[in-house]
Amino acid sequence: MSGRRPAARVPGVLPAAAPAEERGRGRDDVRLMVSRGAAVSHHAFRELPGQLRAGDVLVVNTSRTLPAAVDGTAAAGGRVVVHFSARGDDGRWAVELREPVPGGSTRRCAGGPAGSVVRLPGGVTLVWDEPPAAGEDRLWWVRPSAGGGPELLGRHGRPIRYAYIRRDQPLSAHQTVLALDAPDGAGSAEMPSAARPFTAGPVAELVSRGIQFAPVVLHTGVASAEADETPYPERFEVSAATARLVNAAKAGVGRIVAVGTTAVRALETAAGSCEVVRALSGWPDLLVTPGRGVRVVEGLLTGLHEPGASHLLMLEAVAGPGALERSYAEAVRALYLRHEFGDVHLILPHEEPDTPHCSSNAL
Repeated sequence: MSGRRPAARVPGVLPAAAPAEERGRGRDDVRLMVSRGAAVSHHAFRELPGQLRAGDVLVVNTSRTLPAAVDGTAAAGGRVVVHFSARGDDGRWAVELREPVPGGSTRRCAGGPAGSVVRLPGGVTLVWDEPPAAGEDRLWWVRPSAGGGPELLGRHGRPIRYAYIRRDQPLSAHQTVLALDAPDGAGSAEMPSAARPFTAGPVAELVSRGIQFAPVVLHTGVASAEADETPYPERFEVSAATARLVNAAKAGVGRIVAVGTTAVRALETAAGSCEVVRALSGWPDLLVTPGRGVRVVEGLLTGLHEPGASHLLMLEAVAGPGALERSYAEAVRALYLRHEFGDVHLILPHEEPDTPHCSSNAL
């Protein structure tokens, strides 16, 4: 099956251990690598408006990050940390079980078996039910007792942190400027981090240049699956207004540039087997691969990913395998930083120098 072949072979990029602003700079003071086919150039993120053109549409995920890590106690009495990945329509949570390690981080530990119980603060219990996908046990659907909804995270949770992060960061460091509250308290287990460098200044300049923003919602779960794993359950919504804006841009001269892999997944799911986006919500099971390709998205602003991550299949679908490998080699050479506090990569379609397109100066 084309979607299950290995992702492009890319070298490892250095992890960012802290937010840019903790390194003494603003959150938009990160680097921007731009690739157009095999051509790669290096910029500051604040130069993003100059890399786009009037009529382009940036599709952004407005999901708010939740404090999704909660301390608990296993039935045998050992300390555990529960990462809340997604809340199902039936009130169950998809969770990952972790155990604390020295330094304040965690490592994965076995979940289950069915019927296992973990106790959380406030008298809440979780009962292990079943994995979301047969044969995979990293995530489990669990049934919470009373009080185990989003309010539990608000009272007792903290942002998910992995070992490469130097220390715990406040929830505000894990929010993007584009995040909006959901009426039902839903949100993302981990930040849709491609949008993290956006601040008021770049957003205002983008709008002034005729570049539009189109919101989607995809509540992202725990960190990306390996390339051979089934996509985790993540709820999404593409509104009718966003569908109209994207379709109008594609009918004209604008390019559809997704901000983050979550925006790609939402848009491509809403497009189905054609190039027309429709209003849609639900739980996508789409895996965007080079074999499937992309139908709507023409460009992608994304972070830098680990070798073997499933996201690399999506990046390869947008950029092409040779172009992706070339850009990651450049990222290693230039000491770019990966993960949620790292640098970003703008993938645009290759254009010949004399390719005509309308601009405000030509009107």
